[in-house]
Amino acid sequence: MTLHNQENDNNGFRQFGFSEGVMEGLESIGFSTPTPIQTQIIPHVMAGHDVVGCAQTGTGKTAAYLLPILHRIIEKRVEGINTIIIAPTRELAVQIAQQLEGFSYFLDISSLPVYGGTDGMEWEQQRKALTQGVDVVVATPGKLISFLNMDIVPVQNLQHLVLDEADRMLDMGFVDDIMRIISYLPETRNTLLFSATMPVRIRELTKRILRNPVEVNIAMSKPAEGILQLAYMTYDKQKTKLLSGLIKGRDLPSVLIFASTKIKVKAIARELAAEGFQVADIQSDLEQTDREKVLLRFRNRQLQMLVATDVLSRGIDIENISLVVNYDVPRDAEDYVHRVGRTARAEQTGIAITFINEEEQQQFSKIEKLIGYEIRKQQPPESLGAGPVYDPVINKPKPRGRFGAKPGRKKH
Repeated sequence: MTLHNQENDNNGFRQFGFSEGVMEGLESIGFSTPTPIQTQIIPHVMAGHDVVGCAQTGTGKTAAYLLPILHRIIEKRVEGINTIIIAPTRELAVQIAQQLEGFSYFLDISSLPVYGGTDGMEWEQQRKALTQGVDVVVATPGKLISFLNMDIVPVQNLQHLVLDEADRMLDMGFVDDIMRIISYLPETRNTLLFSATMPVRIRELTKRILRNPVEVNIAMSKPAEGILQLAYMTYDKQKTKLLSGLIKGRDLPSVLIFASTKIKVKAIARELAAEGFQVADIQSDLEQTDREKVLLRFRNRQLQMLVATDVLSRGIDIENISLVVNYDVPRDAEDYVHRVGRTARAEQTGIAITFINEEEQQQFSKIEKLIGYEIRKQQPPESLGAGPVYDPVINKPKPRGRFGAKPGRKKH
């Protein structure tokens, strides 16, 4: 049975028994057909089950938990906060809060985003709202803890806890913060955990905080057919000049560049700016308000290029990206799909280019294994000199001994 036929048989979102207010919100923003993850997860949340959902960005997971939670809030009002949604970054928290506002437009439900980077007046407004109690709080871990420590947040009747992009939160070192937040919450609650990947650490976390969860796994999708994927074999010293040469003189109004460290991100942005490009960087050293301003300028096409660390590879909805560049091969093969998925959105076309040095070849072969096909590789222009030869078997990362020394090397 196709998804289209399933919609006809089950009457789209009405199959879930949502209240009319929820249905009005869905219809007003043009939602008519549930995605696979929504079809699988919504009934379990409606039934009050704990859920572990493994799904990447773009599958509709946010609506999969927001819609049934909104229905359950209407069905069962509680005093204080009903639901807490935790996200790893301010950008993702803002995105979730915006979707929540759209879905709940026709409902008498209050919500509050809580994240860092706000001024004193906003902080006081958040404190007052939390003290009085709102239905849904969307928060980053650190900011939420600062309010919980004040013992002013009425969570004694909490019904739902959602951890969105849990693998990213663990990568960012938030596991202790998550456990600390949970220590303030009632044990009787529904917990929903969503993650793009399911490493051992995530499975350990689910055992600690969820009760007999239902597991829903949506397979990692392949890059969209509209993406032209290329790879260049380059030494690190060739990368920035190659990047500049690929962009100059071409109609590429929106270029998103990913690098592995914030030091590289800053250096790349400086070098591109020196060559006259309209470029900015975004990384963890920037204040939250500055990061938001940079993203707004990029969305509004006031910047041609944005150089970023992994913080943007998931959870940020920036459409119509002309070119995505992996300046470094992503450490996780799944991150490649997330990164190149920033282009060719909504059935558009786009280009994704990856630079591969001599030590990243085995990792790139894992990406090709994940997506199920090889990506065409080529050498830099002759003016830059030859790059490394692609052979992922020979070019394995060199093992390193204690304190970074190569094993087996003796001092003379």
